[in-house]
Amino acid sequence: MSGSSPAARLQRLFEGQRLTPTQRRIAHSMVRRAADAPFLSSVELAELAGVSQPSVTRFAVALGFDGYPALRKHLREVTPDGAAGGEGVEESFNEYQQAVRAEIENLRQLSGLLADPGPVERAGLLLAESRPLLVLGLRAASSQARGFGYFAAKVHPDVRVLDEGGSMLHDRIDAAGRAGASALICFALPRHPREVVDALAYARERGLTVVTVADSAFAPVAAHSDLLIPAAVGTGLAFDTACAPMLLGRVLLEAMCDGLPEAQARLEDFDARAAARGLFVE
Repeated sequence: MSGSSPAARLQRLFEGQRLTPTQRRIAHSMVRRAADAPFLSSVELAELAGVSQPSVTRFAVALGFDGYPALRKHLREVTPDGAAGGEGVEESFNEYQQAVRAEIENLRQLSGLLADPGPVERAGLLLAESRPLLVLGLRAASSQARGFGYFAAKVHPDVRVLDEGGSMLHDRIDAAGRAGASALICFALPRHPREVVDALAYARERGLTVVTVADSAFAPVAAHSDLLIPAAVGTGLAFDTACAPMLLGRVLLEAMCDGLPEAQARLEDFDARAAARGLFVE
């Protein structure tokens, strides 16, 4: 621990922890004031992060400590004598660089996972064969679902994006099932809405095969997925970053295209119509 900057040591303490947005604010504030963090009182840290003092206590407990005094004691014990502000450190990165480096590591993990293309190829065929194809993603995952749906619609004849919850969600799953849908792809990112878990359970009851992109193989949606492919999210900033899930979505699109004989012709037709309309500025 002593061969890194105070900010890097704190970042490692927080990595992999499932923190609430308020708790991430506290962590973010500590990283910004990494050299001072071991000496801040709970009141001072609460003021720095703009949260309540009890939130600081809950934050420490979430990290596995008995309370904030125990967390502060730990930070003091792992702080090298005379270290302040990262002086004399061979290599240090600020919090933004650390977030980027963490995402690079997530992409490396995804690359290793894809060394076995079997699960992705199987998922691609399942998605290609479904008419219509349902794409589910709520809250934090809604942008992933919309992005996948946008590109999928260029090659798949019937794509239906479910990016809003509510009482009609099950109705739309029912309608797709009656129309012949055989598969649903779900993007599930933390914090996981209960509504997504319920929707996947209902989709499987209706006979749909569920393919899921989730942040972990142990995510709450795992029990309701026929095929789950994990892609880690970054947790170093106040809000999760999802580069690996987005890239995995594009990989699945590629695999789906391989299962659609008409995919290339559809893309060429779209390009021709787009050119005729002057749709894009070259």
